[in-house]
Amino acid sequence: MHIQKNTPLDHLNTFGLKSYASFFTEVRSIQELSDIIVNPDWKETPKFILGGGSNILLLNNIEALVIHLQIKGIEKVKEDEKHVWIHAGGGEIWHDFVMFCVENGYAGIENLSLIPGTVGAAPMQNIGAYGVEIKEVVETVEAVSLATGQSRSFSWIECKFGYRESIFKHELKGQYVITGVTFRMNKVPDFKVAYGDIKNTLASMGVTTYSIKAISEAVINIRKSKLPDPAEIGNAGSFFKNPEISKKQYGDLQGSFPLIPGYDTGADLVKVPAGWLIEQAGWKGFREGPVGVHEKQALVLVNYGEGTGQQIKSLSERIQDSVEKRFGIRLSAEVNFV
Repeated sequence: MHIQKNTPLDHLNTFGLKSYASFFTEVRSIQELSDIIVNPDWKETPKFILGGGSNILLLNNIEALVIHLQIKGIEKVKEDEKHVWIHAGGGEIWHDFVMFCVENGYAGIENLSLIPGTVGAAPMQNIGAYGVEIKEVVETVEAVSLATGQSRSFSWIECKFGYRESIFKHELKGQYVITGVTFRMNKVPDFKVAYGDIKNTLASMGVTTYSIKAISEAVINIRKSKLPDPAEIGNAGSFFKNPEISKKQYGDLQGSFPLIPGYDTGADLVKVPAGWLIEQAGWKGFREGPVGVHEKQALVLVNYGEGTGQQIKSLSERIQDSVEKRFGIRLSAEVNFV
């Protein structure tokens, strides 16, 4: 067990924000993780789990033992006529796992290509894009208790998935480390091409017969055209959730804003694109010193170089206030403030 002190984290968060961990270590197995949790020298020290650093906003230094999860491995568990069950370690890069599935013909997550982060963070957020959410393919989530070091498996229903939500963000927040996920992938694809620009992008690519590889490539092309590369401009992808409002409220808004887009989610709810609301409120391309709103996608807040987490947080709050004043909708952050 190698523990570092006062470790910089700027290269381990996609915003590129300067922050230091009081203590830092990497774990590459469940046993290593359990050992450090039960170690009497560190038992009373607060612990912070860091994966890909793609969905966090670091506001200060982290006065804790930062555990960088590096548990890897992808393996087929079982299969039947319709499905293949694949287990992936929590430290696997999410996009690498998607590419593994696409290359092997395992369908279900091709619409989630190029989303930054790790496999372990995916169920925590119930990540989603272009009409697909990870909850549709999760079978079980394996996790280790930060209190006891013991492993536990969570069933799909126990995860309590919601829109960008799970039990790990609420009742069990900070209590478990997700070390692996078992996915039930499909042998026969159910192509989701109606959401966003996928269908048009496929057409521009000359695709006439759908395949999971083609859809993955279309999603990658869309994301690259609209979203900045964190290696070039610090960002965490979508900063806000797309709000869900009642059909009545949506109808009322259409009276004042006839072009407002919306997607019927059932249960009398309509999902409104947060990026559209932010753009209409005048924030797209806004820049204030080292931070701002991306010029191509208003849903993305960016750090141009020397910005701080506090500056980005302040900007996000001003955007929330502005959108609420104009549309009566309060945006919720998808990014976790630390």
